[in-house]
Amino acid sequence: MVWQGCNTDGNVNDSKFNEPMPWIGIYIAAASLLCSIGMGTDAFSAIRHRKFWFPCKFFPLNATSLTIIAVATKLSVDLNTSMPRCNDQLSKLSSTVLMCTVMSNFMPSIGTMENREIFSNVIALGILVITLVVNVCIQMATGVIYVFWKEHAAVMFIMLVLLLFLSFSALTVPTTKHYFESKYTKKYEMAVRESSKETDMPVFKKLREDLMKYWTMANTSCPQFVVARSVTCTASGALCLFSAAILMEAWLRTYLMPGSFRFCSGQSDYKWSITLILIAQAIAVGLGTIGPAFRWFLAIRIRCPKEWRKSFKDEFKVEKYWIQRLVEWRDCPIGLPIHSWHCRKLVHDTRNLVADLCIRMQISIVLVSKIVRIVSTYCIHFLFVFIFCFKELRGRLKQNKSVSNNESGSESSQPNVKQDLSRFVLYLEGEDNLVDLMAKSNCNTTDCWIRRGRQNQPKYLLQILEKHVSSTGLKGAETFDSNQIPSLGYGKAPNCWALPVVTLTTIAVSLPNIDKTSINCLMRGVTEALCCIRLIDQNLDEKEELIHIRRAADAAWLGVDLYHKWLGVDIRKMAVQAKGPKEVIQQLADIAKNKVMEYDKKTVAACVWDTPSKLPVKVLAANSMYRIAQTILQNQKTTYEEIMSVKLFEELSIMIADIVAACLTNIPCLIHMECICSIIEEREARVCRAIFALGLTEKILKFLEQKALPCSDTNKMIRVDDWHVFRKQDELHFSPSSDSETKAFNSVDICLSID
Repeated sequence: MVWQGCNTDGNVNDSKFNEPMPWIGIYIAAASLLCSIGMGTDAFSAIRHRKFWFPCKFFPLNATSLTIIAVATKLSVDLNTSMPRCNDQLSKLSSTVLMCTVMSNFMPSIGTMENREIFSNVIALGILVITLVVNVCIQMATGVIYVFWKEHAAVMFIMLVLLLFLSFSALTVPTTKHYFESKYTKKYEMAVRESSKETDMPVFKKLREDLMKYWTMANTSCPQFVVARSVTCTASGALCLFSAAILMEAWLRTYLMPGSFRFCSGQSDYKWSITLILIAQAIAVGLGTIGPAFRWFLAIRIRCPKEWRKSFKDEFKVEKYWIQRLVEWRDCPIGLPIHSWHCRKLVHDTRNLVADLCIRMQISIVLVSKIVRIVSTYCIHFLFVFIFCFKELRGRLKQNKSVSNNESGSESSQPNVKQDLSRFVLYLEGEDNLVDLMAKSNCNTTDCWIRRGRQNQPKYLLQILEKHVSSTGLKGAETFDSNQIPSLGYGKAPNCWALPVVTLTTIAVSLPNIDKTSINCLMRGVTEALCCIRLIDQNLDEKEELIHIRRAADAAWLGVDLYHKWLGVDIRKMAVQAKGPKEVIQQLADIAKNKVMEYDKKTVAACVWDTPSKLPVKVLAANSMYRIAQTILQNQKTTYEEIMSVKLFEELSIMIADIVAACLTNIPCLIHMECICSIIEEREARVCRAIFALGLTEKILKFLEQKALPCSDTNKMIRVDDWHVFRKQDELHFSPSSDSETKAFNSVDICLSID
């Protein structure tokens, strides 16, 4: 009898064991392509945003990337698969080179990690690297790898050095973060003091200058940028470039000098998939080398001397922050509960011995990195001298031409004077020569992001504001919700800026006999407004007390904008079937009341009561609809029908514009909160978002300034409920103001007429 898996002799039938190997090869090629996509996307994003220190955003060091790399480098740890031909042997080498490339790309990403995350990721990477090195050595000893011995030895040495660079660079991250956090706070306070003295400056210009200072501080203290400009990261870029050159040398010798190697005949078990693996890993190495090579090139370009230097004493100085963490660890007491004096002394001496060894290794790594930088600098010294001379000659020629042109006396040819940002550059010991360069580049970056914001300015929102907002006040922000409307069982919930805007817009687009063009313009304007309002609400709600209310606004608007439904009710169908605006508003109020009462019955039965701000989003949206609809109905009088539908739409548009304008007066407050209320890892992105928001709202800020509406940069009148407080208790009239309506409503007691 032949058992399953055995042949007729009773031995294991292994004839089909190798059949899946080509598909495993495809799996390896796919993982290599994922690496190339991640590193290529990082490179493309850095070039697009002109961040030539190449941050790691899409392919950082984490569990996912380590898993992908473990699959992509499987060939390097495959101990017993025969690899006879040239492509087979090259794929072994390309796997190890890919590991070096990925490690060099990972360097900046350690800056954004927490201490425990750094420890776990570096340990996992170290285990992977040591496993790979050991397996390659075994294959060289057993003959699986029988060519490219020197190349493999060089690449493995580079791999171990890169692991040391990354591990010991990670020790400086907590120290530099703490240093830059304290420096940022001091510089921020200095910037605020300077800004408070400039009272006569236009709002936009003042905010632009403030943001230039904040961006300079946030960008230069960005943890990834701090690591990327370090000497160890520069050296890792040189080693990455060298490992890629080793792979290229092996490729060229294999295909252009076939006589230099003797390859065996036969075929690998991976078969045709080896070619795919080789191509995928070559692409990954090529794309992955861009970032480290740029970091290395820019670092030596900045430090390249115009003349030969005789002394390198300053170049070999090891800054304090490199070893500060290790010194603190060595000097702190051991918290182990050891009662024996001899054991405590033994543990203490062992700890000091290990700490001293690590300090010496850290110093050695920094010195080796500086040697690599110096050697790299002077190897291409003449190239930079040639480039400098060429640029200087071209500049003199342009200057001679500009002198002849300037003789015409045109004042427009005078260059704009940019503010000095060097005082706000945050830098470490030994980075003094980078201050002017970083200040100049950060000024250009700020202008670039403002231009991008200008290209996306909300034109429909501007049309609504220009049409409906007057300079006499923003009454709509005070009168949209009457204090005489009783709450439905839970008390009055606090408001965010977005919810009343969404509720009023829902009512406006539900009215019958309204021109479709007017509805579309209002919807587009509110959509553009909500982009800014959400950002303001998010910053004002630091403790997330209004998170359910903000979600209610988002959920309600999603239904109205995409499906023309409010909480499942078709508002278009309602507008067609209704006889007049009063019936529509009454229906919306009744639907809202029913939804709140239905939830009330469930909570009473379950003996569960929530605070008003923590109710479900649908209940909060319904409660807002009920109160605002009842406010409108409370102030109605019986007059005309079709005319009043259009009239009510106009009045609701005025009220929406007033609330939006009142909200947008918080833009200066928003910008300052974006720049200070964030952790150091997120600060650069949030300041960048604030700069984009400034460009986006440039025309809005100038419009509010022209209307003499106060832009709030203090803690007064920053929430919609703050505007509501200033309304008198007996003011129950629905009277938003606009330039077009001022002549029509001269009386103080104004009421809407709805039928």
